[in-house]
Formats: sequence, C-alpha cells, structure tokens
Amino acid sequence: MSFLDQEFNVNELPASTSFDPLPEGWYNVSIAYAEIKDTKTAGGQYIKIEYVVTGPSHQGRKVWGNLNIKNANPNAEKIGRQQLGEVMRSIGLVKVTDTDQLIGGNLAIKLIVKQDEKYGAGNDIKAFKALAGAVPTPFSTPAPAPAPKGSPPWAKK
Repeated sequence: MSFLDQEFNVNELPASTSFDPLPEGWYNVSIAYAEIKDTKTAGGQYIKIEYVVTGPSHQGRKVWGNLNIKNANPNAEKIGRQQLGEVMRSIGLVKVTDTDQLIGGNLAIKLIVKQDEKYGAGNDIKAFKALAGAVPTPFSTPAPAPAPKGSPPWAKK
C-alpha cells in the first residue's frame, strides 16, 4: 500500500473528455507525436501520428492518423507517401529522415466521420493543408525580380 501525500475528492477532479468523433470539417492541429510502426503484414511500415486540435473549436482534442510508407499494396503505399508529402509541404519541411522532425508542425486537417463495424463512429483524416497565413513552404517559387531599367551593366556607352 502507498499513501498519497494529499486527499483527492472526485467532485474536484476534472472529468474525462468525450471520445465521440469530432464533427466533419477543417481543424487546425499541431503534431504531438510521430513514430514508425510495423504493419500486421510483414515488411510494411507506417507513420503513426497524433494531432492535437488547436482550433477553431474542440481545442485539446486528439486525432490519430497513419501514413503508409512501405506496403505490399503499391496503391496503399502511394497514397500514404502522397499524404506524407502533403503533411511535409503543409508544415514547411523539404526532407524528413526522422519522425521527430514532424513533431511540433502546425497544419490544418480535414476530418470526416466514418462508421466502423467493430469500433463504431470515428474520425478519418481526408486532407492536409498549410494554415491560413502560414509562411510559404520551401517549395513556393518567389516572384521574379523586376528587370533593371536602362542599359545592361555590360553594355558600353
């Protein structure tokens, strides 16, 4: 037996949050966790990501998603890699060699509600985009510099 150094009253403790799915729509999120996991099928891998909602509503709620990066099904792998690319572009990363590089990234995700026979209703992430007003990703092409006026510097007068 271990004694607590204080008394806890259930009426003073916060209640747990709901695990009902969030309503469909776009949510601003921050990536709190990312880890490579093995698929049930040998040789496959996916990145498990935990997103924490930062707004515009449901702040603090968590959403999870998986991105297939290695899969026996070429279509599943292609989709997962496209999604990883969308996440990277949304948070401004050109290259990723470690899942920790994704942590702290802020982006917007589009959620839908899906029905699962085993688990019931839940959220599924259908799209990713940079937050409105975010710094352009490294893939943005800067506007060309205006042409200098007058003669080019190499022209002799």
